[in-house]
Amino acid sequence: MKVVLTGFRGTGKTSVGRLLADRLGLPFYDTDALIEQRAGMPIPEIFRQHGEAHFRALEREVVASLRTAEGVIGTGGGAVCDPANVADLRRHGRVFLLAAPPGVIVERISGSDRPGLTDLAPEEEVRTLLLRRKEAYLGAADVCIDTGRRTPGEVADMIVREQGYGNVTAREDAKTRRPERDALLERFGLSGLGAMIDRDPGLMVCAIAGNPCAHSRSPLLYNRLFQHFGMNYHYTRFEWPDAGTIVRLANLLPLKGLSVTIPFKTDVMRHLDEIDEHATAIGAVNTVVRCGGRMYGHNTDWLGVRIPLAHRRGARAVVLGAGGAAAAAVYALRTLDMDVMVLARAPGAARGLAERFDCRWGGLEEFKGGDADVVVHATPVGMEPDTRSLLAADDLERGTTVFDLVYTPPETPLIRAAREAGCETIPGTEMFVHQATEQFRLITGLAVTPELVREMLA
Repeated sequence: MKVVLTGFRGTGKTSVGRLLADRLGLPFYDTDALIEQRAGMPIPEIFRQHGEAHFRALEREVVASLRTAEGVIGTGGGAVCDPANVADLRRHGRVFLLAAPPGVIVERISGSDRPGLTDLAPEEEVRTLLLRRKEAYLGAADVCIDTGRRTPGEVADMIVREQGYGNVTAREDAKTRRPERDALLERFGLSGLGAMIDRDPGLMVCAIAGNPCAHSRSPLLYNRLFQHFGMNYHYTRFEWPDAGTIVRLANLLPLKGLSVTIPFKTDVMRHLDEIDEHATAIGAVNTVVRCGGRMYGHNTDWLGVRIPLAHRRGARAVVLGAGGAAAAAVYALRTLDMDVMVLARAPGAARGLAERFDCRWGGLEEFKGGDADVVVHATPVGMEPDTRSLLAADDLERGTTVFDLVYTPPETPLIRAAREAGCETIPGTEMFVHQATEQFRLITGLAVTPELVREMLA
């Protein structure tokens, strides 16, 4: 058994870890103590003589040495900010995030000889670093526990009692909620998932939420990545016509993350506790991270558009469509200083999207190939089994970059038309690959390369 405790200084990792190890009959590994042993000096002296970079290198070595260890591991406050550490800690282990309010943390660490990491006052530094590390903390965790009003013994008891049960809060009344869970799973055609969870209470769940979503390759990708990283996770599909019902089911399961697709990228936002700045600006969420009974919304679609088009910075671009994917595309193109026009079947929708980002707009019939260096197609037209294309080869100019966000099939009718016209083509699989690398990081805390994602999809 491998139990990992992460979180900021002062959240109880060492005190809880020692108690927990004793109650589970396991050794306790304190990474900070092991770093001091390896360096032959206390951590404040490591910082004074060699700086934080040297400390982080030692931390990486120590964490790597515990990759296959069985026991309770207490980490330093910034350890999970390094995805390499997360990969070692997560492998065949279970990660508990211990959290506390900033004021409680400041009170607990007052008088410490550890140097500050900024020039800010103590409470301001804690708030700043908590915000900076928030995504890393939430992503790397399987379970989140608030230690602010609990003693170390109470926290250790919770972990012993709930070890292997996903979200602690959600599991406290698991027995009474099981009938509702099973009824919903049966409606979703997922009765087997309930049986899997009951057989393996430590199993964590992720899913794609959409209607339809049977075409999605996310289950294939995620389940292969989970196996690659030695994680006890399972990825499935939540195909249902109502976002609220999907969120209700998610809250009845040991669920860590959702990939959100058509038509829920906007609807799901009203069911979330927090939404990041990019998703707020775009007005759509495609990634939900769940921890501690709270749901956090993000948008990674815009990065899936931005990264493959970075070489066309400053170009003239046309976005076809005015939905959630189109909004992410416009947002991405504007960050690349492109002059953007939004064209849609419903000019009113095009206008609404364009005015949010200070762009031009019009109807689809206004498309002129000579006015575009870049064309981004952001509608479902051409998605299997649809064989249509909004544009033909003679609508396009040679040398134009055509990016079709549809990725099933890999070669859409639009991509074929663009190649016939002599255009540079970017298939929707590239958007999927780049947005998935960021989505996987947000949900798991693990860094994956586009090359690994492509390999897993092959």
